[in-house]
Amino acid sequence: MENERDDLVVILAGYRDRMDQFFSSNPGMRSRIAHHVDFPDYSPEELVQIAHLMLAEQQYNFSPGAERAFAEYLDLRMSQPSFANARSVRNALDRMRLRHANRLVALNTVDRAQLQTIEESDVRGSRVFALGHVGGEATTAPSSSAGSTS
Repeated sequence: MENERDDLVVILAGYRDRMDQFFSSNPGMRSRIAHHVDFPDYSPEELVQIAHLMLAEQQYNFSPGAERAFAEYLDLRMSQPSFANARSVRNALDRMRLRHANRLVALNTVDRAQLQTIEESDVRGSRVFALGHVGGEATTAPSSSAGSTS
């Protein structure tokens, strides 16, 4: 590889702590990689914007209460292990849409606005609210969230 270094590109991607662990496992590796680029995590505000874009792509939107609940969800989820930025947002939205669909199935009639709107209960159904803490205080989940996943 050393002889072909001008013709070879290797990209190693991962979270900073895991990449540091990887490089420390082989002390000579760090010096062989010429460029290290660190991408900072998204801010909660940026993640809310990403959520809006993802929802809009599928013709959904948040109700005002759902948007506030989603901001709380992010505060909780970002402090938990294995948070993965936009991937975690996408996964959370998938589960919210499932809770949304289950909620609508129980209704006799549904209009277009209901089909397209994620409500606060769809967000708060996440187990993240049962597990999380905001400002040092434990949060409480609605009783309907028993057994649901984040």
